[in-house]
Amino acid sequence: MALAFDEFGRPFIILREQEKKSRLRGLDAQKANIAAGKAVARILRTSLGPKGMDKMLQSPDGDVTISAHLLRCLFLFPHVPLCLRSLRLLLLCLLKLLHCELPANDGATILEQMDVDNQIAKLMVELSRSQDYEIGDGTTGVVVMAGALLEQAEKLLERGIHPIRVAEGYEMASRVAFEHLEQISNKFEFSADNIEPLVQTCMTTLSSKIVNRCKRSLAEIAVKAVLAVADLERKDVNLDLIKVEGKVGGKLEDTELIYGIVVDKDMSHPQMPKRIEDAKIAILTCPFEPPKPKTKHKVDIDTVEKFQTLREQEQKYFDEMVQKCKAGIVREKSFGTTKDRMLYIEKCANSRAVTIFIRGDTNCCYVGNKMMIEETKRSLHDALCVARNLIRNNSIVYGGGSAEISCSIAVETAADRHPGVEQYAIRSFADALDAVPLALAENSGLPPIDTLTAVKAQQVKENNPHCGIDCNDVGTNDMKEQNVFETLIGKQQQILLATQVVKMILKIDDVISPSEY
Repeated sequence: MALAFDEFGRPFIILREQEKKSRLRGLDAQKANIAAGKAVARILRTSLGPKGMDKMLQSPDGDVTISAHLLRCLFLFPHVPLCLRSLRLLLLCLLKLLHCELPANDGATILEQMDVDNQIAKLMVELSRSQDYEIGDGTTGVVVMAGALLEQAEKLLERGIHPIRVAEGYEMASRVAFEHLEQISNKFEFSADNIEPLVQTCMTTLSSKIVNRCKRSLAEIAVKAVLAVADLERKDVNLDLIKVEGKVGGKLEDTELIYGIVVDKDMSHPQMPKRIEDAKIAILTCPFEPPKPKTKHKVDIDTVEKFQTLREQEQKYFDEMVQKCKAGIVREKSFGTTKDRMLYIEKCANSRAVTIFIRGDTNCCYVGNKMMIEETKRSLHDALCVARNLIRNNSIVYGGGSAEISCSIAVETAADRHPGVEQYAIRSFADALDAVPLALAENSGLPPIDTLTAVKAQQVKENNPHCGIDCNDVGTNDMKEQNVFETLIGKQQQILLATQVVKMILKIDDVISPSEY
C-alpha cells in the first residue's frame, strides 16, 4: 500500500496487487473485527471460574495440551481408593503417551498455545498477556470482559450510534466502575512480623494447583521471598530479584528458599573445600592468571630453591588478585545418586537477591519430573504476584462476580446523569459487566439468568456489595464469609485494559488483507 497525491494535492491510496487483496470499510470492518474478538472470548468464557470447562489443544507436531481442572484434581490426592487409583493411573499414562502438559494459568496458557492469525484475535492474546505480566491473575476474566463489551458495542453500532460515541461512553463508564471499586474495597492487614494473612492468601492461590499438597510450605516460601526483596516503606517489590530454579529429582517438599543465588556449577577441583566462609568471588570476562610478557622470554630454573621462589611469587600474585574480590558463603551441594552438584552463594552483604530452588517430585513419575518442576514454577509465579500486589496495595474486593455486579449497579445508575448518546454506551457497559457472573453461574451448572437476578436483587436489598455467585455450593452468597477475594488493583486493571482494547478495536474502520482466493 502506498500514499500518492493527484495534481490538485488530494491524497489517494495505491494498492499493489489489488486483485489479490480484500478490503472492508466502515461498519463491515468493525463488525468483522468484533466477530474475531468475540470468537476468542467465547473460547475462554467456558473456562472461567473454579468449575470451568477444559480445552484440548493439539500442535502441528502432535503434542497435546490439556487445561485440565479435573485431571489436576487426580494429582492432588495420591492416596485414593483402589478402585479410583486404577482409573487415575490409566488417565495419567494416557496423558504421558500424548505428551500432555498441565498449564497452571488456563486463560493465558490457552491463548499462548492457540495458533492465531487474525490481527484482532492477536490483540486479545496480547490483552491476556498484559494482564498476566502486570498482575499475574485474571487473564481469563479480562478477555471475557472485553468480549462482552464488543458484543454490546455491536448492538449499538447496528442502531446507528457512531463508534467514537460508543468508545467515549465506555471510557466514562470505566471511570465510574474504577472509582466504585475503590469505594467497596476493604483493607487487607498484615505486617513484616505477621505474615500469616499473606500466607493464607497464597495458599488460596495454590489450592487449585497440582502442588496443592505442599501449598503451606510453598506459600511460606513465596511470601518470604517477596518480603526479602520488598521495600515496605515505598510499597515496592522487584520480582526480578527473585530467581526460580529447578532440579529434577528429590521431592517437592525439598523445595527451599535460598537468601542468595544458585549456580549450576561445581568446585573446579575435587580437593577444594565444599564450604567457604567469608568467600571472595569474582565474575570475570578475562583470563584469571599472572601477566605474561608481550615479548619472547625464557626462564631458566636450575635449582629447587628457584622453583620454590617462582611458585611463591605466583601464589602471592594470585592472593592479591583474590583479595580484591568480594562475597559471603559459598557451598557446594550434591543431589541424588548421580551426584549432580550446584553452588550456593549466600549472605552477600550488598545483595537482596533470593532464589527459590524447586525439586521435582519422584512420586509424580507419570507426568515427568521436569513437567512437575515447570508446573511448580507457574504456580509459584501466581503466588508471588498475589503477594506482590498486596504489598503494593493492600486493598481487596470480593470475588465470585460480586465486584462486577456491584459495579454494574453503580454504572447503570450513573447512566441517568448523562443526557447525551453516551448514556446508551454506559448502560451497555453495565450489561457487559454482568457477563462475568453470568459465566461463573453457567460454568457452575446453575441457571445463569435466575442466579444473577437473585444475587443482584440481594445486593440492592441488603446494600451488600459482597454478594456473589456461590460456585462451590457452600450455602452462602456472601463472598466475605467464604473468604473469596481478589486484589483491588487486579480488578481495576481488568476493567481498564478491557476498555482500552475495545476502544482500539472500535476505532478501526478500514481493513485490508490478503484475499482467500
